[in-house]
Amino acid sequence: MHFTSEQRLDDGVLEREFTLGEIPGTLWTPESAAPAPLILMAHNNGLPRREPRLVARARRTAAYGYAVATIDAAGCGDRPRSAGDERARADLRRAMRAGEPVDEIFESFIGPLVEKAVPEWRTALDALLSLPGIGGPVGYSGWTALGIRLAVAEPRIAAAGLFAGGYVPRAQREEARQVTVPLLLLLQWDDEGNPRQRALDLFDAFGTKEKTLHANLGGHTGTPWFELDDTNGFFGRHLR
Repeated sequence: MHFTSEQRLDDGVLEREFTLGEIPGTLWTPESAAPAPLILMAHNNGLPRREPRLVARARRTAAYGYAVATIDAAGCGDRPRSAGDERARADLRRAMRAGEPVDEIFESFIGPLVEKAVPEWRTALDALLSLPGIGGPVGYSGWTALGIRLAVAEPRIAAAGLFAGGYVPRAQREEARQVTVPLLLLLQWDDEGNPRQRALDLFDAFGTKEKTLHANLGGHTGTPWFELDDTNGFFGRHLR
């Protein structure tokens, strides 16, 4: 892991950009000298790590005393896109403009994205836990499809806070039955891109015995900010 830049933010959080081979990422760490629990934070469907909503969540979470890390998935953010990636994105934009069904396009795009992303997140986790000032246990926050796959594949994940606003491939909906870590699922009741019943069925499918659903009125980007405080409280119960 090679750090390429760093800056101390107004709230004392240290923000550092890094590269890990071809993987670019960002790490936020709190001012405290004590080892901090680590939260891996990913945005829905592989959106870039510099997306303002993710950055704002990460900074606020780090100010609570957590180390927070994110990386760009292959073909996203600073990573080069393949011809197949570009075709899938173009097909998705065309279908959405035409009001056509998009589930099969999402399946062909998001499914492989998740499969490629999980090994990279596990590699990043290895490197992050070797840094001074970062300790276990580890939480995961954000992109649901990736979170499901990672929670099943990675035993170091101790708790997961998921956002129900991104497309979850059929394979991950089935795999949700194998998720056994404590879980918090956030749902926007009027999310125009996420059928409500599908999200409720997913919540019901999770195999964990400790799961909580928070639902709020509003569209895809309308999650209230107080949910971030509640999510940090959830992690406080399971990571400290």
